[in-house]
Amino acid sequence: MKKASKDEKVIRDLAKQVAEIAQSPEMERSRRRWRDVNALRRPDRAPVWCKPVGAWEELLPATSLRCADRRLRGIERAFRQVLIKRDIGDDSVMDPFFDVAPVIQTDPPTIWGVEPRKHRPAEAGGAWQYDPPLKSPADLDRLRLPRLTLDHAATQRALDAANDLLGDILPVRLSFSAEGHRALSATLGTAAADLRGLEPMMMDAASDPDFLHRLMAHLRDANLSVMRQVEELGLLTPETVRPMYCCDPIGPGAAKDGFARHWCAANSQEFDQFSPPMWEEFCLAYQKPIFEKYGLVGYGCCENLTRKIDGVLTIPNLRIFVCSAWTNLDIVLEKVSPRYCIMWRQKASDVVFAEGDEAVRRPLEEGARKLKGRPYQIVLRELQTLAGHPDRLHVWTRLAREAAERYA
Repeated sequence: MKKASKDEKVIRDLAKQVAEIAQSPEMERSRRRWRDVNALRRPDRAPVWCKPVGAWEELLPATSLRCADRRLRGIERAFRQVLIKRDIGDDSVMDPFFDVAPVIQTDPPTIWGVEPRKHRPAEAGGAWQYDPPLKSPADLDRLRLPRLTLDHAATQRALDAANDLLGDILPVRLSFSAEGHRALSATLGTAAADLRGLEPMMMDAASDPDFLHRLMAHLRDANLSVMRQVEELGLLTPETVRPMYCCDPIGPGAAKDGFARHWCAANSQEFDQFSPPMWEEFCLAYQKPIFEKYGLVGYGCCENLTRKIDGVLTIPNLRIFVCSAWTNLDIVLEKVSPRYCIMWRQKASDVVFAEGDEAVRRPLEEGARKLKGRPYQIVLRELQTLAGHPDRLHVWTRLAREAAERYA
């Protein structure tokens, strides 16, 4: 092996720490919690997990990274995030491997044949605005179904480079998840809003429903087409370790089972303000043929599903019902049976801007008490800032774990 550069030494030192964490007894206990709860078995306590999202810049400023090489800098960031999450103390899980994604070429490069754009804010932290390419029904004829090609040579180069750098510390493997391509999203609404715009979608449902039906049908067909292509390429890697969806092996495990060995995580956020019947007509009906291909499904994100629970419960292979901070937990507990795991999500702003620990503790205690005896997870996501509270995730995690233990 050639002499390691300064950047490579940084990566290798971090990799040794990450490998130790991945093989630690604490990590195995976290894996067991997720596997138990997602299999509807009773864990020692509900698993607890947080996702910093935009707050990573406060936890791990770009100026704190040491690697100059762009590729290695990305690996450094990912490894340091693992170390930070270990310090926070939640149930983050990882396998003792270093994953390399296959290099895939897509035709057309824009995925859909047209290019969604956004008006970017003039100042950091500002809001962006949709600049959708589908302005009229005639534009729908410009849409294309994406075709995938595996770049074998580039993929092998990436594997060789990873093995040279880390193979003796973290075994390197080719890994392509069930969400490893932009067209592989059963959510559908995200792409629909990118292509048409959120407000026009809502207007279409009332004034030009055929437009919206044609768009959603295309996105459904594109997703199913890409799924078939991925299976033909033999790329899928069984997913049993990732936050929220860590689980026992899904299905019998034969290669031909394809997506039946995988989770599908989907939601309907862009359809939040649609009535339940319109949501079922324009969203859920187009998602269901995709859900049928997967082994297990988790549904929901930040949308309010209170009035849509009955529809969600018709989803094939549903295992996780996501109860957002806007969904009424009492009604969820009344309607959703213990045959499903409840992902109980917290409101990020209530945690970040809480005035003291008690304001964080109280809702966690109340919710965990109500959820006692049910399969559930406690999840905090979509954080965009810590608002000057660098220890807030440490505090939230500690209090969430205490509540989960008290009402295990």
